[in-house]
Amino acid sequence: MQSQTSRTSVYTLLLGTVAVVAAMTWLWGWALPLVLFLVIAMVMGHEFGHFITAKRAGMKVTDFFVGFGPVLWSTTRGETRYGIRALLLGGYVKVPGMTWYDKIEPADEKRTYRSASYPRKVIFASAGSLMHVVMALLIAYGALVFVGHADTQRVSIDGFTRWQGHAQTAGQLAGLRIGDEIVSIDGHRVNGMAVLDATIHANAGHEISLTVRRSGHDVVLHATPVDGRGVLVNGQPEVSGPRPVGLLGIQLTNPTVRTGFLAAIPESVTTVARTLDQAAHALVHVFSPGEFANLLHQVVTPSAAKSTSAQTTRPVSIVGVVRLADQAAQSNVPVFLYILITLNVFVGVMNMLPMLPLDGGYVAVATYERIRQRGRRGAPYRADINKLTPFVVAFVGVLAVLFAFTLYLDIAYPITNPFN
Repeated sequence: MQSQTSRTSVYTLLLGTVAVVAAMTWLWGWALPLVLFLVIAMVMGHEFGHFITAKRAGMKVTDFFVGFGPVLWSTTRGETRYGIRALLLGGYVKVPGMTWYDKIEPADEKRTYRSASYPRKVIFASAGSLMHVVMALLIAYGALVFVGHADTQRVSIDGFTRWQGHAQTAGQLAGLRIGDEIVSIDGHRVNGMAVLDATIHANAGHEISLTVRRSGHDVVLHATPVDGRGVLVNGQPEVSGPRPVGLLGIQLTNPTVRTGFLAAIPESVTTVARTLDQAAHALVHVFSPGEFANLLHQVVTPSAAKSTSAQTTRPVSIVGVVRLADQAAQSNVPVFLYILITLNVFVGVMNMLPMLPLDGGYVAVATYERIRQRGRRGAPYRADINKLTPFVVAFVGVLAVLFAFTLYLDIAYPITNPFN
């Protein structure tokens, strides 16, 4: 009877999940359910790190759950109960004895967290953040090998601007095609868009030569940029001002290049290492008094929240992250993957801050107990975590304020889609 009830719960949960995903896809498109699934998978990857290291260390794991709140489905395998709860806002792994105040059955005491050796405590507490680094490395490797990245030193033609009253732009008249890679302009090698734009803009009405790579061969073409002040796009001149600005009516992009299977290994490590450094600096900035004052100013001053500088530099809540990832997934896959890498790294670094209730707090407490134990005999030194209560409350309060500010700004003044 219990098995039948469990199967019914599974079927109901699956049906409900499919219905929710279908509704979200119909209302907001396919990208949002994908992003939410990946965020939940990231959270569970974190918890799996704790789970597997606890098991390997011989600790007793009583619960491994996705979400919080009421239980939607659960099953017990061995000594561990696995399940899904209603509020998919995270997950947790429960190991007895995370403090010295937990009441534990004598038979289970040896398998508690508090009875584990110092190295095992540190590995268990750090495993979640380590899993974020592992996930970031896997995403970086997959992005380099299978998706590729934009080569900023190469420029190719991605399309042509529509000029009113012109069947073709100056670039099309010159014979340029979508997919052509511009190698040089007037004998100068093109190693980025800056050189190309500057030369075209400075030669309105004057012929220039372009060497493009097409189907593996170099082709030399001649084009005459048109003064953009006399070109209409959507009823408006494409450029304005007292001086002529040459235009070819071409849309440029950096071609995507993929990395080999072996070469991607050190490149992915470099990418994640660079992101780790950026995340560490970002955390210092986010928790600075100046940034809190800046966020408060944006909360109470709508014009400040809507400014370009604020929208490009302010920290975002999980709502903002999901929105940006959703927008990137629909238009720029490499950027979408980099957002996932950054999110994993940032969460991993932040989680190792040496303050409870974060995992880094448990590492700090275990390290303190280890230091105090040296030279002592008898019972292990037990840190009185209650003495940390004022600091923990203050830290959680800071996190709550940061979360409230960023969440409000992301809902009231969402960041303009940067991928349009």
